[in-house]
Amino acid sequence: IPKDPTQRWLRELAALSQQLQQVHPNVLAKILRQRTVYQNEEIVVIDKPYGLPVHGGPGIKNCIADVLPILAKMLENMKAEPLHLCHRLDKETTGVMVLARSKEAAEKIRLLFKTRQVEKIYWAIVLGHPDPVEGVVEIPIVEKEVQSHQSHYKMTLAPNYRLCPEDGKVMKIRKNRNAERAVTRFRRLASASACSLLELQPITGVKHQIRVHLAYGLGCPILGDHKYSHWSKLAPQKLPELTLRRLKLEQSKARHLPLHLHAHRLCLPLGQPLDFVCKPPLFFQKTLRKLELDIPKD
Repeated sequence: IPKDPTQRWLRELAALSQQLQQVHPNVLAKILRQRTVYQNEEIVVIDKPYGLPVHGGPGIKNCIADVLPILAKMLENMKAEPLHLCHRLDKETTGVMVLARSKEAAEKIRLLFKTRQVEKIYWAIVLGHPDPVEGVVEIPIVEKEVQSHQSHYKMTLAPNYRLCPEDGKVMKIRKNRNAERAVTRFRRLASASACSLLELQPITGVKHQIRVHLAYGLGCPILGDHKYSHWSKLAPQKLPELTLRRLKLEQSKARHLPLHLHAHRLCLPLGQPLDFVCKPPLFFQKTLRKLELDIPKD
């Protein structure tokens, strides 16, 4: 066990993520039941933990989708219908997640997401300072294969415009047919230690949208986003000296840093608007304190 508290804390977090993969499905359902923040006859809202995938896949033993029937029985009674997923969060993203109690409710809520009637607010700690401090990133996103010594796929920007190298004027370029429209509002809440705390509102819902818009659109990758901090390689994020000093971390250990992206608030117009807020997880709060980023008072 590392003596250094920062390394110990990061190791514990990685272990927690692995543990969630090892535990019995009943135990996982119990953890999610304890993290239930709201329920009524139509929906159940949970505070999703770090490192837990929503869907199964290669090498994934446990995911939220698999334990929904068990969770429904724990919340209701033994005859409860399984819960349904309405939207998704990345494995490393924490925070507000809505589940539906019936197929009809799930379809209704999915439609609200699809027609952009659900207001979603995220918090992210990013490297650097966005310029301007608030605005809208509206750049289409497409999935591309990265040719490197380890070929892999990443989402990336597919802009419709670029600057002409000769005169610096904006020129329209041919649209990428596979690119999806992507729009993200951003606003800086605090900055210190070569980092910023941003409030983000994705207007569209493209895969990895916030991560791509921040890293490639604003040049401010999310702290702990090792996938989108470089384009051509799979390597740990390179952190500024000041950030490493404040986190009491060596660059060689930066690969253990978790993704600092949190689904902070969600407003669902079901009859009357329902507003859900989840505080950032402890590791996120610890990082804010170490970096001396002041949490805004809600």
